[in-house]
Amino acid sequence: MDPIAAIATGSAASAIGVIRISGADCFAACGQVFRPANGLPFSAQPPRKLVMGEMLDSRGQVVDRGMAVRFPAPHSYTGEDAAEFHCHGSPVVLREVLAALFAAGARQAAAGEFTKRAFLNGRMDLTQAEAVIDLIDAETAAAARNAAAQLDGGLRRALEPVQESLLEVTSRFYAVVDYPDEDIEDAGPEEIRQAMAAAEKALTRLLDSCKRGRVLKKGVRTAIVGLPNAGKSSLLNALAGYDRAIVTDVPGTTRDTVEESVLCGGVLLRLTDTAGLRETADPVEQKGVERSRRAMEGAELILLVSDDLVEPEAPRPPAYWEGYRGLLSEVGRGKTPWIFVASKRDLSGKTAGSLGVIGDADWNGPAAYVSLSSVTGEGLEDLERAVADLFPAGDPGEAGSLLTDQRQEDAARRARDAVRRAMEALEGGLTPDAVLTDAEEALDAVGELTGRTAREEIVERIFSRFCVGK
Repeated sequence: MDPIAAIATGSAASAIGVIRISGADCFAACGQVFRPANGLPFSAQPPRKLVMGEMLDSRGQVVDRGMAVRFPAPHSYTGEDAAEFHCHGSPVVLREVLAALFAAGARQAAAGEFTKRAFLNGRMDLTQAEAVIDLIDAETAAAARNAAAQLDGGLRRALEPVQESLLEVTSRFYAVVDYPDEDIEDAGPEEIRQAMAAAEKALTRLLDSCKRGRVLKKGVRTAIVGLPNAGKSSLLNALAGYDRAIVTDVPGTTRDTVEESVLCGGVLLRLTDTAGLRETADPVEQKGVERSRRAMEGAELILLVSDDLVEPEAPRPPAYWEGYRGLLSEVGRGKTPWIFVASKRDLSGKTAGSLGVIGDADWNGPAAYVSLSSVTGEGLEDLERAVADLFPAGDPGEAGSLLTDQRQEDAARRARDAVRRAMEALEGGLTPDAVLTDAEEALDAVGELTGRTAREEIVERIFSRFCVGK
């Protein structure tokens, strides 16, 4: 492949900048751009060792002094001859060195082209390539650990037993058909059944990891709901660590939804602070309430905030209790998990209480009851524990084997469905050759997951998510 080059670091000025180049004859191009201090040609430099030298522009003039390293094929990221230049992170210097590489015969790398070449050259499968972008985009330590383990082949290793079981069935069938004179034993129904059962179990285990994988990668859509002036915005600010939302003593201050991403108990929450849910004649506040209900409908977790522990001796108007019971009923009759958050603990002085609400068969009770103060921080650790219990990151041993992408989930589900059809066909008394079509379909779906049989448009769509230089 022709040599490609790109700046691998950001566009802002920094202490160090990196330029990458990969492809046939790239060392010759590097020799025109880098003058090693030891006097040896670039192509003769020891592999995988940084060498000091001068960076030259397209006119052969020195623009910087820095380091360079070469990676001979096939022991490089891309599987081709490749090199990197480590210079000062001035955008001007980086552009000049890159222009010199273009003048020497390289072209601008497309987004994700280095990793795409690594995939095409067999240096990684498609799940590992996807892990690269997941690692770049990781917003939590748990997400980074899972992506790093997947980049190391964790998901591929989880799929290998499935591929082996399916290949054993299909390859033996074709061997018997293609070589009838050879003494090749055909796979019997019981052997096929065992192979399919093993594949089905492994695929089910992977599909069961989808929810945790999505939480790791995308976080949890969380709606903070409650009556006006319950402490919703104060809770958002406490979790965010700064004043993200305006807080006043005036009910109805929040008229629109306010969004923020925070870490709570090691879980990434995509928080939406909503307008207080109440009947109102104010048309602006009405729109805010409508948006609050939409946010609640699309949430994966609801934090229902109430200040009903504050000044219990103070009488509440009937409208308050009517709205309170209505909100609890609305949340409690839904399917979304929720946590009851008793706010303003610094004022009430209480750390526990009860909802005193509905208890019929349709009631979906709270996953936890938490009393806290957004002002002092008391009780926030209890909320963190409750969130972590609801959305566990998983056993560290599972890192790398969690499905984190919709494409991966779809392929794994199609593979499992095909395996189950094959098992049903066997149970129905069909001959092993009738099962072959389903076994091959399952094998193709697994191959699509790893990239072995993925269509070109799928591959292109995956690498289009990458940044230039990776």
